[in-house]
Parts: sequence; C-alpha cells; structure tokens
Amino acid sequence: MSLLDDVNEPADLDRLTGDQLGLLATEIRAFLVEAVCRRGGHLGPNLGMVELTLALHRVFRSPHDRIVFDTGHQAYVHKLLTGRRERFAGLRGRGGLSGYPRRAESPHDLVENSHASTALSYADGLSRAYALDGVDRAVVAVIGDGALTGGLAWEALNNLATSPGRAVIVLNDNGRSYAPTVGGLAAHLAARHDGGADAGSTIFESLGLDYLGPVDGHDVAQVEAALQKARTADRSVVVHCVTRKGYGHQPSETDEADRLHAVGVVDPLTGRPTATPARTWTDAFSDELLAIGADRPEVVAVSAAMLGPTGLDGFGARYPDRTVDVGIAEQHAVTSAAGLAFGGKHPVVAVYATFLNRAIDQVLLDVALHHLPVTLVLDRAGITGPDGPSHHGMWDLALLGAVPGLRVAAPRDEATLREELREAVAHQDGPTVLRFPKARVGDEIPALYRTGGVDVLRTAAAAPVLLVAVGAMAGPTLRAADLLAEAGVECTVVDPRWVRPVNPAVATLAADHALVVTVEDGIREGGVGAAVAQALGDASVGAPVRALGLPTSFVPHGERAGLLAEHGLDPPGICAAVLHQVSTLPADLDLRVRNRTQTRLSPLPG
Repeated sequence: MSLLDDVNEPADLDRLTGDQLGLLATEIRAFLVEAVCRRGGHLGPNLGMVELTLALHRVFRSPHDRIVFDTGHQAYVHKLLTGRRERFAGLRGRGGLSGYPRRAESPHDLVENSHASTALSYADGLSRAYALDGVDRAVVAVIGDGALTGGLAWEALNNLATSPGRAVIVLNDNGRSYAPTVGGLAAHLAARHDGGADAGSTIFESLGLDYLGPVDGHDVAQVEAALQKARTADRSVVVHCVTRKGYGHQPSETDEADRLHAVGVVDPLTGRPTATPARTWTDAFSDELLAIGADRPEVVAVSAAMLGPTGLDGFGARYPDRTVDVGIAEQHAVTSAAGLAFGGKHPVVAVYATFLNRAIDQVLLDVALHHLPVTLVLDRAGITGPDGPSHHGMWDLALLGAVPGLRVAAPRDEATLREELREAVAHQDGPTVLRFPKARVGDEIPALYRTGGVDVLRTAAAAPVLLVAVGAMAGPTLRAADLLAEAGVECTVVDPRWVRPVNPAVATLAADHALVVTVEDGIREGGVGAAVAQALGDASVGAPVRALGLPTSFVPHGERAGLLAEHGLDPPGICAAVLHQVSTLPADLDLRVRNRTQTRLSPLPG
C-alpha cells in the first residue's frame, strides 16, 4: 500500500517521518499528474502546493482551524488530504468532485467563491468574529502573489494590520498568476527571495503586520517551523513561502506560457493535448484584434493577468507598447481603460465574463457616464462548464443591460465576431461589449438578409413564431426551428447582432408574428428576453414573449452542452418550449397571422 492510500484525514500526517513526507509528496504529484491530465483541470498551481499543504495540515487542525484558499484552484492537495481521493475520477464532471473548494463536499471547505483576492477579506472578518467571541481557532488564508495584485487583497491587509483578530497569511509566491506576476509588488517580493532581504523592511511590516520568510515552500520542515511560529504570534502575520509552479513535473516546469496552469485532456509525459484542439471563439477574436491593430494605431489591449487565456498574447507580441497587463485587478483595468480613452486611445479590455462582475461600478460610472469609447470583450460568456458557479459568465447580459449608452454585441459565428468587433472598435459614442462562450467557434451561419441591422436566418410564409437567437445560441435555435417545422410549426429565426439595447427592428418583425421566443445563455431575469418584452410593450406590439435562458440560481459544474440541455437550451428543449407555448395560442392563429403579414416576406428597409 502506498503512503497516499493510508492518508484519509489530516491527522494521518502526524505519524509520518520527514523521509516519509518526502515520499508522500512524490506520490501526490504522481497522482495529480495522472488524474488531472486524464480529466482536465488546474495542474501547475497544485503541483507547486504539495509540501506547503502538507505543512498546513500538520500545523493546523482543520476543520476546527479554518483554512481559506484564495481562488481555490490550488486546493487539490487539500482535497486529497481530507478524504476525497476516490472522487478525483470524476473531477469537474457533472455531479463529480469540484475543481474548487465546495462546502457540500467537506467540512474542511469553508469558502467556495473562486474569484481571486478574496481570502484575506474572509480571514479578516472570520478572525474578528472569533476575537469578539473569545474563541481560540486559527484562521489561515492561503494567497498567491498573483492574487495579491488585486485591490481587494490590499483593502483586507489594511484592516488586518489593526484588527483585534489574528490571521496567518500564507503567501504562496511562485512569481506567476497565469503568466509572470506584474507590477511593483512582484519586484518587491523578488528582492526578498533573491537575496535583497537586507534592503529594509517589507511592505507588510510597514503596514503593521508581522513577517516571516522567505522560506522554501518545497521544504515541509521549513514551512512547518514558520507556521508554528506564526500560529503563536500576537497579531496577523505573513508567512512568505517561495514555490515553483508546476514543481516536479518537467512539462509543467518548462512551459513558458503558464506552467500548464489549466489543461484539458493532455498527455502526462508531454503536457500536450491528446487531440487536435478545435478552433475556439478566443482564437477568432485573437486573430481579428491583431488585424485591427495594424489598421488602428489607437487601439490598446488591456488584460487583468490573462493575456493568453483571453487571446491577447498575439497582440502583445506584435504591439508590446500597446498592451497592458494590470494584474488581477479588473476594477483598475476598466478605469485605467477610461483614462486611456480620455487620452485619445481606444482600449480593448479582454476579461472573462464572470470577472467583469467585479467591475460593474467602473463600467457604469467611470466609462459609461463619460460616454467613453471603451470596448469590453467578454470571454467565457454564458455556461463555461467544468469550473462551476463562480466561473459561469451568465450574469453579464442582465447586469450590463442597466448601463446607459452601452451596446452589447453577441456574434453567432466567426464571421460575425470579426464584423462586430470592428464595429465596436469604430464606435466612438460610449462603451461597447462583445461576448462569446468558451467553446468551439463552429461553422458559419449565413444570413438570408439583413433588415434594420437584424440578420434574418430563416423565414417562411406567415410563420406564427419569431425566434430571437442571442449569439452562439443561433445554431441550436436554427436546429430547433427544423424540429418545429417537422412538427408543423413554421418559424422566423433572427439574430439581432447587437442585443442590448433592443433594436427597434425586432419590434417591427415581431408585429408580424403571434409569438416571440428569445433564446439566450444568460439569466432570464433582466436578460435579453426581458428587454425584448419591454421593447415590444413600449412599441404596442401585442405578441407575447417567452424568454428561454438560465435560472437566477447558481448552476453547478459540468460539461457546457449537458448543462445547456439540462436547462432547455438545446434544440429539443427549445422545440418543446415553443410547442408548449404555441399550444396556448388561439385556434385561429394561422388566419390572423396571414392577414397581418399579407405579402411582407421581403426585407424591410435598411
């Protein structure tokens, strides 16, 4: 039996010798490489966390002592040591083990929000609560140097320095988030672990926190000694651990892009995908932005620590002076983009849709209030799949719909992505947004014609139903229309292209139909469907609107296609919803629709 097979809870680590801990670390790395390469997930970050996590669980008594992992993708070793080894076979699959801490999985998981820079704020409030109650429970926050670039982390440090509570801040310093950590903090930390420790006190000590380190994060004994000392400190203390992302796995350690940060199914020996990667929406955006950069010297690309994942790395290589990585700081990214726009530039801020949630105030009051030409490109919009509730980009259409003067485009294929991106960058009167999913880009979906800026994808004589497809939902909606035709219900299918605000041409088209059904991969409440219903009401168009979309709830992790089907957003689900709604319409529907449409089957002006 291996050592790992005999570790089912943290207390099992107490009986191991130093040599045995080294062997266990080797076994854990081998297990992670095999499991993650088979299922996909976060590989590099967890390979760098092995010894550090062993030390954490030998010094602190989870779950009595509370350990909060910032971002959470670095908690795989923690899961292994807390009795979840057997569940790794279903990692990130529907109903399987989450790729992040999850309260429903284990009492050892306290926080499951997987956005960066949050752990220190949780720790501040939790340690303050224990201090108020006189409870002797340690609070440990594990945060990477990349996450420490986020403004929320510094707001928390400012308060931890004077809080009556005591927190142990474990700084996992591997010099990277996805890519190398940027900014003055990175230089400050590098000076400490590169031999400049005699250059003065650390920024943490200047704030009023204790500081221990730097220590070798791959030496269990060194980390244990520092954590034991921190545990007995009379105020919050930073334990600075230097680690290497991807440590112990040659393909991860030598991957210059991101140390195999997040992988799909890959060969464990090489780290390369086992199948030829399909062309993605991100690939299409990356290529078109590069072409736009040559035509428009005023375009500046802005990233929040994700140049590669959002497709900005090609632009950055070609135009390094026009590419800005602000670190994990979405709020700063948006307001900095506002400053660039004030200076005559056109910034393109590329972020994951879920992470833009953190900067809605900046979009609203720093950009839109000033009618600034800033383009936001939202990667991973809609259902993202295996990363789960905190990473689904399903809130953007509802949140952004409340921003005055902001226009949102949702391309249905690569051709419309290229066209709409160019339209966005050319727009000078206020902000624009382009959103697309984490998925294969798919085949081109040609329009029959364009009317008033709306693309008509399918039409039929006196069709009673108007299907309004949002972005990547155009393909499933067209396939649903085929199923509906087989069932005797003809549909007109349109792609509004720019979905917020609602194009008046949608109301004009709706006036010739008895039922309007919208299909989107965002939440229904406040989404495009709700906006279409309001627009039709304002235009005195009587056709009822049925909005198909996601519920206002936290959707679990799983494959994108499966989750969309589960919520009725696949062709059979769309077809069933339309048939149900049609069954409630008046019996003389066909005659009334024919009388209303008469001969209007040709394109409207525009």
